[in-house]
Amino acid sequence: MPAAQLQATQWRARAAAHADRADALTAGHRARASRGEKHPVEDFLFTYYSYSPAVLRRWHPGPGVELLEAADDPRASWRWYTDGSTPGSLVVDRAAVEAEKAPQLAAIERILRSTAARPGRFGCFGLHEWAMVYRQGEHRHDVPLRLGQAATDAVVEAAELRCTHIDAFRFFTPDAVPLNRFAPTRETQPELEQPGCLHAGMDVYKWAMKLGPLLPGELLLDAFELARDIRLLDMQASPYDMRPWGAEPVRIETPEGKAEYVRRQRAFAERSNALRARVLSAWRGGQADGARGDDD
Repeated sequence: MPAAQLQATQWRARAAAHADRADALTAGHRARASRGEKHPVEDFLFTYYSYSPAVLRRWHPGPGVELLEAADDPRASWRWYTDGSTPGSLVVDRAAVEAEKAPQLAAIERILRSTAARPGRFGCFGLHEWAMVYRQGEHRHDVPLRLGQAATDAVVEAAELRCTHIDAFRFFTPDAVPLNRFAPTRETQPELEQPGCLHAGMDVYKWAMKLGPLLPGELLLDAFELARDIRLLDMQASPYDMRPWGAEPVRIETPEGKAEYVRRQRAFAERSNALRARVLSAWRGGQADGARGDDD
């Protein structure tokens, strides 16, 4: 028997609310895309992670939830759905998902648990973005540097680079690579990921997306919101001048800027760990309730 059953009125209301929330979260991006406009802060969530607004708005109930009177719903043709124990119902075929994706899911679980279990590091000050432009004339973003190239390079040289995240470190310029205290690789990712890392916090969204129907849709959107909020700080603390896009700089080259960065970094570490716990509980515990909690 399923862990829970949802009447048609219940699950249809949740699916509609999810789609409305997803549409609101992606409205700006979709409007800009229709005009061919770019946004160096928010586009990251759709280009680097490459998940479309259409994927975001697709609601799943999570494992162990039987959707009554769903046989005529379009999701009956979606992958990973199967008949429930009640005639005309549908459930997520958890066993099939986990059998096909076993290695990937094991890696995701390991990263989520190990990241949440270790203490956060709060001394990086977001310098990964600075290391990506260090001594380099061409940059990933077509946006002016706040301090200019020479002064930006000087900030990097006066600091200690402490990046622990492979997907930030792999974009370091060749001259910046030997300046980093760590040498992250894909193989060492589970050992180096830690909750103070902004990119590890944003990646909770990536893991939620990869878990797909194994998570309630509400959790996916919570993870998207977390990634969106972290991305703003990521670019505010970067060497780029983001003020034309409404992102006032966090001047990590000053003591005051460092203090602000760490304060917000610690808050995101707490928020991301709370979300990691909810993801693991909903997936591994099979809980049906993906409603937003205090971490939001």
